[in-house]
Parts: sequence; structure tokens; C-alpha cells
Amino acid sequence: MRQAESPLRQALVAQTLGAVLAAGLIWLLPALLAPPLTMAMVQGLCAALVSHLLRGPVWWLPIHLGFMPLAVLALGLGLPSWVWLAGFALLLLTFWRTDRSRVPLYLTNTLASEALAGLLSVQPVAVIDLGCGDGGLLRRLARARPDCRFVGFEHAPLPWAWAWLSCRRLPNVEIRFGDFWSHPLGGYALVYAFLSPAPMQQLWSKAKAEMKPTALLVSNSFAIPDIQPESTVEVADGRRTRLHCYRPGAEYRPGPDGTGT
Repeated sequence: MRQAESPLRQALVAQTLGAVLAAGLIWLLPALLAPPLTMAMVQGLCAALVSHLLRGPVWWLPIHLGFMPLAVLALGLGLPSWVWLAGFALLLLTFWRTDRSRVPLYLTNTLASEALAGLLSVQPVAVIDLGCGDGGLLRRLARARPDCRFVGFEHAPLPWAWAWLSCRRLPNVEIRFGDFWSHPLGGYALVYAFLSPAPMQQLWSKAKAEMKPTALLVSNSFAIPDIQPESTVEVADGRRTRLHCYRPGAEYRPGPDGTGT
């Protein structure tokens, strides 16, 4: 299978072509588009358009729109160079290599956490969060179910540090730093993922090979392509979250009504 093109490479192409298109428009309409901020806004619009035409990730569009205008505004502040280095380091530590993982930092809200807690068995179980961010979900679940064991993986240094510090007094929570792909899923009754569309097929293959027949895979917002969920939980929050529930380890056949048998 052909590996998907890096979003970072697509972003660089979009920014470059956006600059070329913007330069052409500015050449045609110099009186209207000459101010630096206006030129930057035109470039941002062109870059976002190119990214859309290249079918880049949707979450890159606001970045393309705002990158150059914000750069122009920031340059006008006259800040020392170390501020930009510190800002870059902070962003890197927070989001890490999103261009490789293709998974932005998504945080599970309180209502979605409560809905997920409702999916847990009344018996003590083990739960894993694949990409736990700041650990907010695990803190809520651990306090609601002190009889259960919770494990969270996070590969971005700053969110991992926050999660580890905030969960260190919860004896039933373990926060691990690194990639979850090499970690076996067979010991968990519920596997939770709030990732992105990009890794869902790979996650399904891993879960199907490792999870027990009774174990539940719950994906926040992102459905697994071509796989009918056993059920879908609608969360009454502002973003209308949907929790897609699967049992990868079980023999699964979609029934005529769209439910699994």
C-alpha cells in the first residue's frame, strides 16, 4: 500500500504555491494588495486553497490561513529573537511530530468522559487510552471507578509531563511516555482512541489481532473505514461527539439493520 504523503510536505508545497499565486495577484492589483498585512492575507487564502486542492488534512486549513498574517503581525511587535525560539520549542514539545503521526492533540471533554464511563463493566477492568494528552480523561475515569486500572500513552513530551504529574496521586492510573503501537492490547477490556482518520485502519488491524473477543474498542469521532460499529453513543455536547464502539476480537458480521451479530 502506498504510504500517505506527509502533511508537513504538503504544507510546504501549499505555502510555496500560495506565495506564487499571491505574488501574481499582487502584481495584477498592486494598489489594492500592496500593504504587507493584505499581502499576507492573500497568501494565506491562496495557501489554504492549494492545500484544499491537494486534499491536505482539514486541520491544516486554519494554519495556512493564519500563518503568514500572524507572522507579519508578530514581526511588528519587535520582540527579541529568543521569544520566537521559546515559542517554537513550546509548540514542538506540545504537539511533537504531528507531521509523522498525523494525529493532532485532541482532548476528551467531560460529557464524553461520562459517556465512556457508562460503557465500563460493573466488574473491575483494565482500560487503556491510546494518546491520553493531558490525562484529563484518565483522571475523571479513575476517580469515578477506583476499582479499575487505567493506562495512558502519550508521545508528546509536554502533555505527557502534565498527565504524569496530574495523575501521580491516583494509584489506579499509569501514564507511559512513547508510542503505543508496540504495546499489546490483549490485557484490556476497553481500548479508547481519540486519534484522527489517518491511523484508524492500522489501529483496526492491531486491535483485531490482539484484543479479546469480549473487549471493546471505542473511537471518539473517527470511524474505522468500511467497518460497521457494534453501536454508536451520541454525546450531548457542543461538538456532537460520537463514540464508535467495536469488538475487533470477535467474529463480526453486520446485520441487515446495520448492527453487528
